[in-house]
Amino acid sequence: MTPTKEPLVLIVSGPSGSGKSTLVEKILELPDTMPSISCTTRKPRATESPGKWYDFVTETEFDRMLRQGEFLEHARVFGRNWYGTPRKWLEEARRKGLDLVLEIDVQGAAQVKQKLPQAVAIFIVPPSRQELERRIRDRGQDSEEEIARRLERARQEMQHHREYDFMVVNDDLERATGFA
Repeated sequence: MTPTKEPLVLIVSGPSGSGKSTLVEKILELPDTMPSISCTTRKPRATESPGKWYDFVTETEFDRMLRQGEFLEHARVFGRNWYGTPRKWLEEARRKGLDLVLEIDVQGAAQVKQKLPQAVAIFIVPPSRQELERRIRDRGQDSEEEIARRLERARQEMQHHREYDFMVVNDDLERATGFA
């Protein structure tokens, strides 16, 4: 049997609007990396397709996966929808000899770091609160209530930045990715 390489697990977190998805796309351009695809019980947005960043599942399916221990991490976000990273992605990364990139929230990051202390956790922050609000508004997909909820959640998440190995201020994409 071929020995399996233990993958480097990169955890990328940050508030909504910090630009973490853009940075994750850049990280995934590096050789020998693969993404994890999270499961969620929320409905897809108009710009999302199943299997790219998320697999959209029913509450019943999520509950079954949870009971069967299929998640590396999971959390209920905004008290409404469940999100989780299936552990199959870690197993696939091991089998393929690739490093695994997780784009997850602070709750999930804490769970992964507890299970995989060698994982590297990166917290992405916007250059300012004003810039964060501008980015969220410019997406044009959230109500005022949702924007307020996202901004409050961002404030709460920012308090966890010391739990990460690195913090990246995403004010310039080239500099933030280190590809300048």
